[in-house]
Amino acid sequence: MGDRQRARELFGGARRITALTGAGVSTASGIPDFRGPNGVWTRNPAAQRLSDIDSYVADPQVREQAWRSRAEHPAWTAEPNAAHRAFVDLDRSGRLRALLTQNIDELHQRAGLDRDRVVELHGTIFQVVCLDCGAVGPMSAALERVAAGEADPPCRSCGGILKSATISFGQSLDPDVIRAAQCAALDCDLFLAAGTSLTVHPAAGLAELAVKAGAELVICNAEPTPYDELAAAVLREPLVEVLPELVAAPLTEPTRPLRTWGDPSTWS
Repeated sequence: MGDRQRARELFGGARRITALTGAGVSTASGIPDFRGPNGVWTRNPAAQRLSDIDSYVADPQVREQAWRSRAEHPAWTAEPNAAHRAFVDLDRSGRLRALLTQNIDELHQRAGLDRDRVVELHGTIFQVVCLDCGAVGPMSAALERVAAGEADPPCRSCGGILKSATISFGQSLDPDVIRAAQCAALDCDLFLAAGTSLTVHPAAGLAELAVKAGAELVICNAEPTPYDELAAAVLREPLVEVLPELVAAPLTEPTRPLRTWGDPSTWS
């Protein structure tokens, strides 16, 4: 049996599915990934400095470049694609436990997925946060200041450094966010990793956590991942083709008993 057929059967037998999505889900919407053959960092390794918190805080020129990059980000004009819409269909079927995403573009929500179903592991580009006082505001307002001539707009509350409300290298994930993601990984009978290289932790480790808890793992990614050997099926086809097909797989008898492991903060 081929992996594609195996994946269809697993989806047909799954009643509680947790999905982890990465940049590959949004490439068909015109948002490039980072590590792929045509990724942002592949073509320009120096661009990684914009996502390093130490460089961002220490170097005003990095911040100025980061603001220019944000103003030109394709997320402002991108539209959801068939892969995003497939998750909406999965949710409407009543089988989506949670959508964990490493993406910051909010395309899952704009496709129609309930915001309460989405766990944004790495934050959102649609907001800014002050690194000094913690004030949060809309990115659109900050970009208006950039367009008006402020190359590195400071926080209007305290004068501190503003940054997109995203997780940079060197920053820790919000404990409540990672706890919600862990609960969703433990509380599913099928874990889907789609469009992610599974190399950035702790997000990548959620796939192994789900498998250890008894879930089947399906990986849909153009390039190999470190967790391919754990997967019951690995698909390399374009996500805009394969995800709608998997979601539409006819329902069969459940393949796994459903278990709820509870909140990781209560584990001894």
